Amino acid sequence: MLALQYRRSIPSYAIVRASGGRPEVATSALSMLKLGDVPEPELPTREWVRVMPTLSGICGSDLSAIGGHASLYLDPLTSYPFVPGHEVVGTLDDGSRVVIEPALGCRVRGIDPPCPRCAEGRPGLCYNVTEGPIEVGLQTGYCADTGGGWGEVLVAHPSQLHPIPESLSDEAAVLIEPFACCVHAALRGGASKDDIVVVLGAGTIGLLTVAAIRLFTPPKRLIAVAKHPTQRELAQKMGADQVINPADVYQRIRFATRARRLDGVDRSLLLGGADITFECIGRAGSLNDAVRFTREGGTVVAVGMPGEEKVDWAAIWQRELSVMGAYAYGSEPKRKGTPTFELALEAAPELHLEKLTDPLFGLGEYRDAIAYAMSAGRLGAVKVAFDLRGLKV
Repeated sequence: MLALQYRRSIPSYAIVRASGGRPEVATSALSMLKLGDVPEPELPTREWVRVMPTLSGICGSDLSAIGGHASLYLDPLTSYPFVPGHEVVGTLDDGSRVVIEPALGCRVRGIDPPCPRCAEGRPGLCYNVTEGPIEVGLQTGYCADTGGGWGEVLVAHPSQLHPIPESLSDEAAVLIEPFACCVHAALRGGASKDDIVVVLGAGTIGLLTVAAIRLFTPPKRLIAVAKHPTQRELAQKMGADQVINPADVYQRIRFATRARRLDGVDRSLLLGGADITFECIGRAGSLNDAVRFTREGGTVVAVGMPGEEKVDWAAIWQRELSVMGAYAYGSEPKRKGTPTFELALEAAPELHLEKLTDPLFGLGEYRDAIAYAMSAGRLGAVKVAFDLRGLKV
C-alpha cells in the first residue's frame, strides 16, 4: 500500500533538529519521513478490522517528530517504523464512516483485567502500552503494527471506532480527535462561572480549547491570545469574549483582572492575574508567560505538546500554582463518565468545524503539505490534512 512512513534515524534526527526543523530539511532526502509502498498492516486478532482513511490531519505532534522537536521522553513509548496520522476519518469494508479514537489501552490490547488507569476510563494513561498482540505505542499513528492515517489502510480494534453522523462532513469529522482532546482539557481545568480564563495560542488546539471551554465550562470571561489575523477572527467565533495580541498579553490581562504589573529583567509578571490558563503552544516562551500571568494559587493546564522546554520553576513555586497536563481523552467523571469522543461528536455540528479544515493535500504532495502546516497560522490556515479519497484500495 502507499503510505508515508517515519523511520527512526538518530543522525537524521540530529541534522533536522540542528536546522531548527526547517521544512526544506525536514522533508529532504535526510528526512525520517519517506513516501513509498509498505506492507499493509495485519489484523492482530480476529476482532480487529481494516479502516481505509479518507482524511487525516497533520497534528502539531506530527510536525514535532518530523521537525526534530519531539521530546525524547516519548521514544520508548513508540515503535518504529510507523505510519503517522492519528486524526483520522475513514471507511470500513461495508462503507460506513468512522473516526478513530487512537489511544491503545488495555481493551484495545486485549488485556483483562485492565490496568488501574484504564479501569478509570483513561486509556491514554495505560500502564500496558508495551503488552498484547501489537507493538509498543501510545496511539495509532505511533505504533509499528497499526498503521496510521497517512497510509491507504490501518487496522483498529472495534472499541476505537466511532460512527460519524450523516450531518457531519469528512472535513468536520477530521477535527473530532483534537476536539476531544480539548474537551478533556476544558473539563480537567474545570473553570467556574466566576473565573477569568486565558487560552494561550490559537492554532487548532487553542481554537478548539476556546470552543470546548465555552460549551462545557463557561467562565466569567474567556480571553484568547492569538498572533495572526485569521486566528483572532476565529477565536471570537469560537466563543472568546476578548482576543489579544501576544505582545500585549501582560497589559491586557492586567486590565481584565485588575492585577498589578511588575517588569523584570527578562519578562514581566503580574501580582494577580488569570484564574486558569490553558497553554496551547508547548514552547518555552509561552509556558514561562503562562506561569507569570496566572494568579497566585491559580491553575495552568498544559494542552499543547511540549518538548524539553526550559521553564522557570520559581514562578510555580512562589505563586503556589497547580500545573496539570491534559493528554488525550477517556470517560469524563465530570460528565457522568460519558466518553470524550461522544461529547465531541455531539457538540461538533453547531461549531461548523469544516470551516477550519483547509487546505487538503494528496500523499504525493507531502512536502508541500508539511511546509504549509508548519506555517499554517501565518498563512491563515488552521487544520491542514491529507485527502486520500481518490486512492483505490
